[in-house]
Amino acid sequence: MDALHYREMKENLAALVREGVIQDKKIYLFGHCNATEELADLLLAEGFAVTAILDNNPDKEGKTYRDITIRKPAVILEGKSGQTLVCIAARAYAAMASQLKRMGYDGRVVKLVDYNTYAEYSLAPETLVRRRQRVERGRESLFKLKEKYPGHFLILCPFCALGDIYFMMSYLPHFLKKREKTRCVIVVIGHACGQVVRLFGDYPRETLTQRDMDETVQAALYFGGEDFFIAHQDRPYVVNLSKALYVKKISLEKLYCCGVFGLPEDTMPYTPEYEEVYEGPEEIIPGKSVILAPYAKSVTALRTEVWERIVKEYRGRGYVCYTNVAGEEKPLPDTRAVSPAIAQMRSLVERAGTFIGIRSGLCDVVRDAACKKIALYPDYQYSDTRWRAIDMYWLEGWGNIVVEEES
Repeated sequence: MDALHYREMKENLAALVREGVIQDKKIYLFGHCNATEELADLLLAEGFAVTAILDNNPDKEGKTYRDITIRKPAVILEGKSGQTLVCIAARAYAAMASQLKRMGYDGRVVKLVDYNTYAEYSLAPETLVRRRQRVERGRESLFKLKEKYPGHFLILCPFCALGDIYFMMSYLPHFLKKREKTRCVIVVIGHACGQVVRLFGDYPRETLTQRDMDETVQAALYFGGEDFFIAHQDRPYVVNLSKALYVKKISLEKLYCCGVFGLPEDTMPYTPEYEEVYEGPEEIIPGKSVILAPYAKSVTALRTEVWERIVKEYRGRGYVCYTNVAGEEKPLPDTRAVSPAIAQMRSLVERAGTFIGIRSGLCDVVRDAACKKIALYPDYQYSDTRWRAIDMYWLEGWGNIVVEEES
């Protein structure tokens, strides 16, 4: 979860506490994902107990997070609805709230994070005012981009994930050629995604906040035209590619290549052409260092004990361990912090000799690095499909390891 949405979740939770909504309630969370785990952490830190995490995936049923059991949604009907509260931090709020209502649950359901600011269905006057304001802001943002880059094809990337941007850039040149576009500007969310774009060349690029991006995309769809493209594989207002995964296993890379861009399956991806040499401030001992990457915004975290065992193992063999950190992230115990730029990551891990990371977009950034590389996969299904994370994100030439809950 990015910092903006995390702050929004904390503020909304604090409001529930101030209003007395959450006290003395049996609290359920809906949708097991990284955001839900972070919400559970917040609730536990505030002294609240979480009764269960509801999830539709039968393969998750019975598993736990911090001693909170994952259960099928129907269990919500076992108690009195007036004594329960369902908190949702996952993206699919509308679908989840609708499911609970169809099941017959008439208790309170609260949305802690508003990912899609335009997905409001109320016709209340205040809602209509907000929607009109969003339209105006989106229209202004879209027109500013067009004025700044006249004659450019707008590539709008509505999701803040390094891996998605990496795959998008890997196949974008083929797509531009197919569309006969010679000039484009890449619009992404946040500085890190902009750095991934830079790896693939000196493209004009703009960075927006998530809110601004959502509003700009909404305006682009409303006004239409042939001068923009929304480059993402899992947004229903673009194309319902994710439904294909109910039938067939398709890697995320191929979803971009064939699904988003409509390219032949054997299309060869472009690789980064702009990278920098890592120059410190830490002196990395060549071949005897390990770069650990335990943090990811859109992936459920691995238990601290897993990383502690890895650190102990490598330190016992004489290695120096480093944790890749950004912002307020803290290094793992008995490791040193290191904060390279995206363009320096390959240089850093090749000098260190070993890279071990939770499977995230950062792994894609260093996927071709000449060193020992291990990707750790939390044991979960991709969305509500039958495919596991390792099925979707497998990396050729890496050590690919699924970390079971009890590992």
